[in-house]
Formats: sequence, C-alpha cells, structure tokens
Amino acid sequence: MKRVLIAGASGMTGSLILERCLSSSEVYEVISLARKRSSQTHPKLKEVIVSDFRNYEEIGSMFENIDAAFFCIGVYTGQVPASKFKEITVDYAVSFAQALKKKSPNAKLCLLSGAGADRTEKSRAAFARYKGIAENRISELGLEFYAFRPGYIYPVSPRKEPNIMYKILRIAYPLMKLMGPDSSIRSTELAQGMFNVGLEGAELEILENKDILNYTSH
Repeated sequence: MKRVLIAGASGMTGSLILERCLSSSEVYEVISLARKRSSQTHPKLKEVIVSDFRNYEEIGSMFENIDAAFFCIGVYTGQVPASKFKEITVDYAVSFAQALKKKSPNAKLCLLSGAGADRTEKSRAAFARYKGIAENRISELGLEFYAFRPGYIYPVSPRKEPNIMYKILRIAYPLMKLMGPDSSIRSTELAQGMFNVGLEGAELEILENKDILNYTSH
C-alpha cells in the first residue's frame, strides 16, 4: 500500500493522476498540496494548503513516508512574466524535490516536464531551458526520479484553451496522431503512464512521448 504526494492536483494532468490514486487499491492515502482548498472529498484524500511552493518547512511532515510523488505544477509560456515563469518551472519543482529527498529519500518522484526540455541549459527557448534546468537539479539529488516529456497533450475532457494555438492544436489532433508516437498523447494516457511509473518505476529516467505510451496499460 502506497502513500502518495501530489503537487498540482487541480490541473489537467494532476487531477487525472489524483483520480487514479483515489480509485486504486494500491494507494491508502493521497496528500494534495494546493494554494486553495477544493470541493473534492474522499476518505483517502488529505488537502494541505501551501502559501509558498518554494518553502515546505511548515508542512515538512507531509513529505514523510511517501512512496510516490507527482509534481504537475506548470504554467504556459506567456501567461506570466519571465521571472515568474522561471520561479514556477524551476524553483517550485526543485524545492518540492529537495523536501522529498530530505523526508522520504526512497520515494519515486515523477516530474511533468515537456518535449524539448534541454539539459544542456543553453536553449534560447525559455520553456526548454528551464525545464532542462529543473530536470538537472532534481536528477542531481539522487532520488528515484522520472522526467516525463509529453508532446502535445490532448485534453480528453473539454476545457477553456489557454490560447489560440491550443485551440488549433485541439482541432488538428486527429492529424497529429498520424505523425506517430512522438507527437502527441491523450491526457488520460499521460496520467495513467505517470501513475504506473510512480508506483512501479521505469527503466528510463527521461521518458519521451513514445516512452510514456509504453507505460499506459492498466
């Protein structure tokens, strides 16, 4: 039986991972770190309000005895100023990993990264550079760590798309599927793949889109 920790359970992918955790007979408790309380209730679920995702000192006990942790907090490029984008992409993720390493060094950590993440840290694209930095800093901690790099994530449930590009991508998804397993993944497939790896592990630290699809079986 597993004790699971999730940051970002209100997002598209995080919410689906949460669903799988709550319905799984292999999970006995799920701790969700969030800025505000949701309306969701479940005997397994414990919501913890976090005021600063760069500092977990006040809730350090929530990181104890964790078997699997999922970091799914993210923001789309252009939605926030550059400094805030880096803070969310790098600082939040690394601080989460450091707290996990301190309290549950044997836990499995699954990071929702992104296709094109650049571990050379030299990309001119902020998204790729910062995702690469986050992956590097977490990898250096020595945790059992998995970086998930999905391509376009097709939202199975209807949502308000963040910008015009995502509206176009949603419409074009049937064509993108024809481009092969590197290009896209359904939100439910991504969540299932992350859930499975979080509980059972994987052979690769970096899982590209096609690799994630190999772990989507129930």
